[in-house]
Amino acid sequence: MSSSIEDPTDDLTVTPPKTWATGVPAVTHALEYSLSQTSPRRTMLTLLNINQAKGIDCPGCAWPEPAPGKRHMNEYCENGAKHINDEATSRRVTRDFFRQYPIAELDSKSDYWLNQQGRLTEPLVKWPGATHYEPISWDKAFEVLGKELKKLASPDEALFYVSGRLNNEAAFLLQLFARAYGTNNLPDCSNMCHESSGFAMSQTLGIGKGTVSLHDLENSDLVFVVGQNPGTNHPRMLSALEETKRHGGQVVAVNTLPEAGLLRFKHPQRPRGVIGKGTQIADQFLHIRAGGDLALFQALNLLLLEAEDAAPGTVIDRAFIEKNTTGYADFEKHARQVTWEHIYDATGLSREEIDEVFQRVLKAKSVIVCWAMGLTQHKHGVPSIREVINFLMLRGNIGKPGAGACPVRGHSNVQGDRTMGVWEQMSQEFLDALGKEFNFTPPNHHGLDAIHGIRAMYEKRARFFLGVAGNFVRATPDSDVTEQAMRNCSLTAHISTKLNRSHTVCGETALILPTLGRSDKDFQATGEQFITVEDSMSDVHASRGKLPPASPHLLSEVAIISRIALETIGDKYGIPWKGFENDYNTIRDRISRVVPGFEDFNARVSKPGGFNLPNPANNGVFNTPSGKAVFTQNEFTMPHVPEGHLLLQTLRSHDQWNTIWYAPNDRYRGIHNARRVVMVNPADLKLLGIEDGDMVDLVNVWHDNRERRAENFKVVAYPASPGSAAAYYPETNVLVPLDSVADISNCPTSKGVVIRLEPARHSG
Repeated sequence: MSSSIEDPTDDLTVTPPKTWATGVPAVTHALEYSLSQTSPRRTMLTLLNINQAKGIDCPGCAWPEPAPGKRHMNEYCENGAKHINDEATSRRVTRDFFRQYPIAELDSKSDYWLNQQGRLTEPLVKWPGATHYEPISWDKAFEVLGKELKKLASPDEALFYVSGRLNNEAAFLLQLFARAYGTNNLPDCSNMCHESSGFAMSQTLGIGKGTVSLHDLENSDLVFVVGQNPGTNHPRMLSALEETKRHGGQVVAVNTLPEAGLLRFKHPQRPRGVIGKGTQIADQFLHIRAGGDLALFQALNLLLLEAEDAAPGTVIDRAFIEKNTTGYADFEKHARQVTWEHIYDATGLSREEIDEVFQRVLKAKSVIVCWAMGLTQHKHGVPSIREVINFLMLRGNIGKPGAGACPVRGHSNVQGDRTMGVWEQMSQEFLDALGKEFNFTPPNHHGLDAIHGIRAMYEKRARFFLGVAGNFVRATPDSDVTEQAMRNCSLTAHISTKLNRSHTVCGETALILPTLGRSDKDFQATGEQFITVEDSMSDVHASRGKLPPASPHLLSEVAIISRIALETIGDKYGIPWKGFENDYNTIRDRISRVVPGFEDFNARVSKPGGFNLPNPANNGVFNTPSGKAVFTQNEFTMPHVPEGHLLLQTLRSHDQWNTIWYAPNDRYRGIHNARRVVMVNPADLKLLGIEDGDMVDLVNVWHDNRERRAENFKVVAYPASPGSAAAYYPETNVLVPLDSVADISNCPTSKGVVIRLEPARHSG
């Protein structure tokens, strides 16, 4: 037990933002945190095995690894090192801890404090009316779960949520169980982040995955990095962009904030990154207004069309368009209607800046556009990404070397979970293949995503919640509504490695089911097992734990899901749940017959580095109704912010992984020893009559006229784009209305929250 851990003191200091990222300080911080969690021996064991061909896949981001033989012995970033050793911590949470702390007191603790207590060691239950968790046997826990599921009025009263840390094998079993039980209620963390990417790309290219490889990125003539911060969220991407620059390519950064990693990168494993100046990454930085990306790509597309007018046959790739696409004529007519006045208003960029980047586009024979939540988490996220696809198709930048669309996933296996069927809207083809393999008819009505699931729990139309990995309460919007929704459930259960806020927001009955981590060895009846994951670029590879399990009482995620299924539906349909638990090879055999691209799964994934899933779009095959890629017409739009208000984007600090922070610092942005800060452009502060350092509340009022307030934030004058503000989540999730979502995708608009700043009501 580690209850002596204390929260860091909130004592803000601000230094100038960094103009470079990584280097020796990143190594130092990674080792400091790792050694604060576990022994030097365990630290070195994890670090020498992370992201290696026969090692542990990093449970952090989903950035791909170089091919075996080309990987560095230290193939990890600062945050990956922190995350793996945060999981490998020597701290343990025992039954004495839960006797000491009532749930109400745990609910008052910070996310940092909860995480720092260490690994969970045995299953726990909170009975109706109880104030504490207490130990429960695994058999009794499964009995409680099965009994609750069997007494629901409908299978659609149950929700099965998945976070991206889950492996392919367990994800496949969970969706199989949910559908055999009778529901498609399979919300996942994609609902909150890249759902807009999936919809936009499926509509235009016929597949919701990126079309590029690591080799493409390193050899592209021009790479756009739009609405993302690689230096914090996926630092190994900077190594790839450094290779882009070494091969003569250029990089354009498009962001509302200047990000250190995109300015200059100091590779800690190369002399120039240790004693030299490193590598300038961005050749041009477009300091765009929040939500202005749609207008930027509409401007570039208009300029491409006008350049083709001036020099017919030299700018637009007519051959690609005629062979592979549909809708071009309507797109062209629509694209010419955009006005420069609108473009300037939406982007905040000058004509000179846009013309400069356009010249780079004209000179580039291959172009990649990478993006993350800066595009997806806006009301117009889907149209913005569709316009990116228009931009790429105009010059044939789909399906050729060094070119393509690159959504960058921020969580280890979030793409793999979706491939395995964890989605409330899986295709009929997938459902038919699943039903044929297991001799049942899966439900074919769409299930509930995360947002609709919260609404259903809030309204008591859903009564059972199972969360597999992740921290649902802190990952979702409208925190007060989400917490009440969870408390309305008859049963909530979480399959977890460590304590988090979701465990303190309980249904009438609540279970904590502790599981093996990615770094733990996994032994079953047939011997040691391995699991598999899929990265952002569709590479599927194995992961093998290297450490003894944190407790002898832990079960693997595969085992837990299999036993819940066995307790709930038994041998219905003859699904061999016990056999799946005993031997993961048998799961992969079934996957190979259900999921396209996984043929001969066991043999292919056993090879070092695994295999790559083919992307049909790269071969001119588009799974759209027309069989061709689709040019789209996207109406111009931009966020409208009332006078005296700002557009807030929620984001991570550098010392943070998803909802959990490891220290109260954001050193690349110059923020130290505090998290309740709001970064605002100095010109906006002057207009608002607010001083740098003032204490304010952030207030949002949505169409429901309900005030949402995040209290006691210190103002930091910062080079945010005019009219915008930035603050860290999950502290600001309370401000994101549940119904403020992207059109079509239903993704929360966490990068487009209208707020006003008021003097803090309860400061001090």
